[in-house]
Amino acid sequence: MDERTDPLAPQPDEFGTVRTPQFFIAATAPLQERRPRTQKDGDTFSMFDHNGDALSGPGSPEGIYCRDTRYLSHFFLTIGGERPLLLSSMLRDDNALLTFDLTNPDLYAEGGLELQHDVIHIRRTRFLWNATCFERVSVRNYDESTRRVQLELAFAADFADLFEVRGARRARRGKLHTPKVSADRTVLAYTGLDGVERQTTLRFDPAPKELTGGRAVYEIELKPRQTRQFFVEVTCGESPWELTPRRQFFSGLREARRAMRAAVGNAASVTTSNDVFNEAVRRAVADLYMLMTETEDGPYPYAGIPWFSTVFGRDALITALQTLWLDPAIARGVLRHLAANQAQTEDPAADAEPGKILHEVRYGEMAELGEVPFRRYYGSVDATPLFVLLAGSYLERTGDVASIRELWPHVEAALAWVTKYGDRDGDGFVEYGRRTVEGLSNQGWKDSYDAVFHADGRLAVGPIAMAEVQGYVYAAWKAAAQMAQALGIRGRSIEFEARAEQLRAQFDRAFFDEELGTYVLALDGDKRACRIRSSNAGHALFTGIAYPERAGSVVDILMDRSSFSGWGIRTVATTEARYNPMSYHNGSVWPHDNALIAAGLARYGFRAETARVFEGLFSAATYIDLRRLPELFCGFPRQRSRGPTFYPVACSPQAWAAVAPLSILQSCLGMAIDAAQGTLTFHQPMLPEFLEEVTLRGLTLPQGRLDVSLRQVDTEVVVHVLEREGEVVVTTTY
Repeated sequence: MDERTDPLAPQPDEFGTVRTPQFFIAATAPLQERRPRTQKDGDTFSMFDHNGDALSGPGSPEGIYCRDTRYLSHFFLTIGGERPLLLSSMLRDDNALLTFDLTNPDLYAEGGLELQHDVIHIRRTRFLWNATCFERVSVRNYDESTRRVQLELAFAADFADLFEVRGARRARRGKLHTPKVSADRTVLAYTGLDGVERQTTLRFDPAPKELTGGRAVYEIELKPRQTRQFFVEVTCGESPWELTPRRQFFSGLREARRAMRAAVGNAASVTTSNDVFNEAVRRAVADLYMLMTETEDGPYPYAGIPWFSTVFGRDALITALQTLWLDPAIARGVLRHLAANQAQTEDPAADAEPGKILHEVRYGEMAELGEVPFRRYYGSVDATPLFVLLAGSYLERTGDVASIRELWPHVEAALAWVTKYGDRDGDGFVEYGRRTVEGLSNQGWKDSYDAVFHADGRLAVGPIAMAEVQGYVYAAWKAAAQMAQALGIRGRSIEFEARAEQLRAQFDRAFFDEELGTYVLALDGDKRACRIRSSNAGHALFTGIAYPERAGSVVDILMDRSSFSGWGIRTVATTEARYNPMSYHNGSVWPHDNALIAAGLARYGFRAETARVFEGLFSAATYIDLRRLPELFCGFPRQRSRGPTFYPVACSPQAWAAVAPLSILQSCLGMAIDAAQGTLTFHQPMLPEFLEEVTLRGLTLPQGRLDVSLRQVDTEVVVHVLEREGEVVVTTTY
């Protein structure tokens, strides 16, 4: 069957070209297979294997990155010319420190065995701080005799753009310069086609016996039980440090830990009766704050490592919504930063229009040259209404009218975009369609080229109105009405409420499909329904756009075996033409998607189903390294005594996935905070079977602070106030 008759073949898009995967991520070296150790600080992140090495080669994503450029691509430690044996590698619970424990293999010389294995212990201790990777290498001799060993650290920097590492091919690259070498440092440099020189500075303390542009060699003599150390710094750019690497290691570590404690200090804490879930929560919180970058506007969670460690609008907005109960300062930072970067003019190349909220920012060479369109890119249809929704939710959570008054012009600009540019054909729905052939062809959260399709598998041609986007717009109008009321603009509040109800009725008529029993995935450019059972319908519950009489049918579809894998709700049901459990968006399971759906299930009173989704994701986490939920995993059915099937190039950690358990916990507890009334409410709280008790400490409202516990007693969850500061009222409804 040729492409003209095969509905599953790529179809011509609105520009008449056949759609193929855009800006894809090569799967030649699956991240789950490597299970890398990752760290992040600010705009810098690192990925190393379990030995602490970064091995260069085709498909390898390992190394140290800063602002979308890989500043170190090879970092390989040997002892006596051989790779050490791995004992273990550990990441501290707060992500502050990586430790790799290694030992020597059997080492041979011309006369035979020179050093028996497991005699020399090597510990590599590493952290990131201020665009620098700091490492201490400790070497200890457990033999009864004095031993002389040679340790060599080979290194290289390819200065590859992140999109090159992801799989993009470039016709030309810039120029690598000859390394500059002195007694204790090597400087590697590259001038890109954008005219920018990027350099990597490596400092060593003490100076190695031999140092070149690609290796450092230490000859170390160790008496029995003696330990020797050397220190290495890798800085993305010129080294700013005045202290020696040894002294800077300890100084930097103190500062890094102090900054981490300060960042987490204002967040509420969660402890439960389940030790494994406590591990998952600690990891989730640590990952959230590791991914946080301090901008000029406040804290901002970068999306994920390695492919999305930058500002993303949609991801940060959803992450902030999920963690609003935990730490509302995140939402404030996200709102302020996105407001500061809101589009002011039309720019087709960037898919920018006045009032539109940012999708993605990139700083690498390819973005600067326009080889990828993401230097400052606005091709996201949902970030703009989500911005308004988050602003309204932030007001309800904090009562911070002053911040909302400051943000109000940006809110109004976003709403103006919704009505003028978002609704392209004036039919009342918000659609997307890229402005140039270089832009993203799909611009909802499911942005794969093949994520929006018809029942026969044909790809939908735009402009496309996604089901969940209409829900976000509905919620945005409702949020805008609440904000206008708080600001004393009563007339606008009434107008916004009317717009919301008008959209709700129109959405029900156009998107609910009686035969499917749920909302269709989307409407294409000809207003033909994409009659697909998908997780998108669950977002209609999350936003409240679904009429109550529709909820039961939608939930039945979402929790059916064709949609619910046992680990979570699939993006697309198994009954659909393009279902593939190994695809990015057509049958996989995304934790953040499930968290939003769970919030919708709880909103409409489906408490048991909420707990079922919670149990599925938590059980998946128990099989995953570090209890860390990845960006997504495959949608194969759950089987007894087996864990989920991993997606090969999923980011981990990913912000909105990391905090999914925290969001679903809120949904199960029915927890709502009304700052204006000074109330903390638990509406029909319930606990899943794996939790008997939950304690929340440090919940803040303008009126005070609370510690509460919730315990399962017979068939009810009983709420106890453990400590209260100020005039905060706690209520429970059943």
